[in-house]
Parts: sequence; C-alpha cells; structure tokens
Amino acid sequence: MRSSLVPLFLLALPFLEIAGFIVVGSKIGVLATLGLIILSMFLGVFLLRLQGFGILQKIRSETAAGRTPSRELVHGVMLFFAAFLLIVPGFITDIIGLLLFIPAIRDIGWRFVRSRVVVVNPAATGHSRPGRSADRVIELDPEDYSRKSDPNSPWSPKE
Repeated sequence: MRSSLVPLFLLALPFLEIAGFIVVGSKIGVLATLGLIILSMFLGVFLLRLQGFGILQKIRSETAAGRTPSRELVHGVMLFFAAFLLIVPGFITDIIGLLLFIPAIRDIGWRFVRSRVVVVNPAATGHSRPGRSADRVIELDPEDYSRKSDPNSPWSPKE
C-alpha cells in the first residue's frame, strides 16, 4: 500500500514545489526567494562535504574494528540523498533534505531498512578482490612448467 503512494507523491511534487515558490515568493519577494534557493544549493554541497567525510571516517573505523559498517553505509546514502534534495530547487525537497541531515532522523530510517540491508563482507565469504589474495598464486615445480608448446593443448596455434 505504501509503495503505491510514492509514484503519486513524485507526480505531485513539482506542483507542490511550484505552489511553495508562489507562497514564499508572495511573502518575502522574488529576489529573496531566489536567494534562498541558491543558498540551499550551496548549503547542500557544503553539508555533503562536511558530513560525508565524517561518515567515511566512521566506515573506516568500523571496518578496521572488524565490524560490518552497514549502518554507516546507509547513513552515507541518506546523506547523499539529503544533499541531492537540497541541491534540487524547491522548498519541500529542502525541508526533507534538511531533516535527513539530522542523525536522529537517519537512525529512524536505519531502523526501517535494517532488516532489508545486506552487506557482504568478502573476507568472511572467502572471496576477495583480485590481486590482493595469496590464494591466487599458483606454485609450480620445475618439471610442471615447460616453454615448449603442447600439441594437444586447445590453446596451441593451429596450422
């Protein structure tokens, strides 16, 4: 039921933003309204930069402690989304974006998506990134290796 309201909200959002521009513009004036929109864009970029480095540091510390940083990753996604909403012109998106910068609001969002988030730790599953693992090294004895081409090999050049 909830997911059926999301497309309706996305369709109504431009009309709500236009109505917000009209209401705010009639109260404080056109130039002040444009100034607020430009200020919110700069605020979004500034807050993303400020908060983003903090989240990256938390992710590093959780990983170094051997814990999976799933909460920090979700907070990072929410911060990126919040900054995007601040950069997009509009007062409703600005309000939602500013709310997402509040850690308590992000924690509420984390509680909502906690059961749906799966973070795969490559070290725990036995998979690792190529080039960083010792198990990708193949040791051969001298008699196992030859520079001569094998005529029975499917990779040998056919004449």
